[in-house]
Amino acid sequence: AMSERRVTCRGRTYELPDPFFVLATQNPIEQEGTYTLPEAQLDRFMFMVRVGYPNAEEEIEILRRTTGGAKPKLNRLFQAADITRLQELVRQVPIADHVYEHVVALVQSTRPGVADVADATKWLQWGAGPRAGQMLVLGAKARALLHGRFHVATEDIDALAKPVLRHRVVPTFAAQAAGLDPDKIIERLIAARAKAASA
Repeated sequence: AMSERRVTCRGRTYELPDPFFVLATQNPIEQEGTYTLPEAQLDRFMFMVRVGYPNAEEEIEILRRTTGGAKPKLNRLFQAADITRLQELVRQVPIADHVYEHVVALVQSTRPGVADVADATKWLQWGAGPRAGQMLVLGAKARALLHGRFHVATEDIDALAKPVLRHRVVPTFAAQAAGLDPDKIIERLIAARAKAASA
């Protein structure tokens, strides 16, 4: 459904409506009763967003909203067609060739044996595929609009690198032993790209 935008049940195919998206949660502590998604399925998710514990104020608000008798009133903010128009607007944001080159260089720097980046070979056993670049570009276009700009900058790409790449790369045992998670490795790759660009 995530790629083809259709599902088949009992021999009948159903087209999924636009907009369509999948939101999934992972519990990093308890794995019983859940199954790890293969890399090919993880790759279909645009972002992996890390959500930590709430602060005290947020937790008090959670308690207020979930333990009282009042039923929340939901107000519709958008129609489906509004969201589809916004998605189309995002795709129209221009992006310069040097930003495309930055995206490709960053994504390729995650690929051991492909990239000329020592960190990738040492710390990553599997790198990001072409879909990572597509998601970086689309996310960066949306971020640029949200920041009031009508063009994409390399800062947009770098700002979204972790949520776009962290679930698309697999650290080596050496990286894990050194305490390097995907985010730390991605930070190193961004720093290496910045150093190469300024040289």
